[in-house]
Amino acid sequence: DDYVSKPFSSSVLVARIQTLLRRTAVGSKENLELGGIVLRYRERLVTVNGERVLMTPKEFDLLYYLMQNKNLVLTRDQILSTVWNADYFGDDRTVDTHIKCLRAKLGECGRYIVTLRKVGYKFECQA
Repeated sequence: DDYVSKPFSSSVLVARIQTLLRRTAVGSKENLELGGIVLRYRERLVTVNGERVLMTPKEFDLLYYLMQNKNLVLTRDQILSTVWNADYFGDDRTVDTHIKCLRAKLGECGRYIVTLRKVGYKFECQA
């Protein structure tokens, strides 16, 4: 369902293959529940303390990535390459903006997203 016209670089080919594998991986994504946040991946549903939270697709993917890697420090570059893929060409500060919006939508649970100055972010939760 995709094609790459010649000439193409290996990074473009790898990005297209990763996208295809991600799209066709049925059931490979798990549901997550941490500190009052319930994320149901296949339903694209997030609830905070039982209340549904509407998110953009990137906010959802960002939250999923942070929750998957709880208590691990993630740099902006890691987040960009995973959530935005190799297709993104722009400022890495977009991560900061999405984190700010995500914290606002999560309310009191937004405190789980911790900023490590000059390094990146981590989802810090003991649950």
